[in-house]
Amino acid sequence: MFWNKISPVYDLFENVYNRKVYKGTGIKVSEFITGSDRVLECACGTGAITVIIAKNCRELVATDFAEGMLKRAAKKCRKSANVSFSKADITDLKYENESFDKAVAGNVIHLLPEPEKALRELERVVRPGGRIIIPTYINKTKRSSGAAVKFIELLGADFKRQFDLDTYRKFFEDKGYANAEYHVVEGRMPCAIAVITKL
Repeated sequence: MFWNKISPVYDLFENVYNRKVYKGTGIKVSEFITGSDRVLECACGTGAITVIIAKNCRELVATDFAEGMLKRAAKKCRKSANVSFSKADITDLKYENESFDKAVAGNVIHLLPEPEKALRELERVVRPGGRIIIPTYINKTKRSSGAAVKFIELLGADFKRQFDLDTYRKFFEDKGYANAEYHVVEGRMPCAIAVITKL
């Protein structure tokens, strides 16, 4: 699996190419997490967001489909007693309905052939009034796909779609989330964070 293979060098690549956004995304996401929250993180990768939001919540269940990524994330968060790690499929989560206050899914929506399945699952496991927080790297313009995207695709990543801010908004609106709010972490490859409040 591509993500297992790349896990040992993923942080290095991100920090060299896009350090400001890589760190800034976790900091921005943490602003939506409070001390009483039970949080589910899907596609936690090597734990860049995990290690930051762990400081803000009561409990964090961090998941990923790639075991190599999970091992890196667990090592990064070894001092955080409120974090547990588990292998999980974002499109078929094995958690009870409405069992989390917040759900975070970073940089995964653009990789999924059927992202609506993931959105339904995230909505299912979050309580009413809770939030679904979805950070995704975006292109600065409609035309640019960015050198980093092209490089990662050459290595074997399979991007199903790419977004700029306008198409990211439209993606969620088309899926029925007209009430989402958006925040952008600016940098070499910006990250748009969609925040959906479950009604």
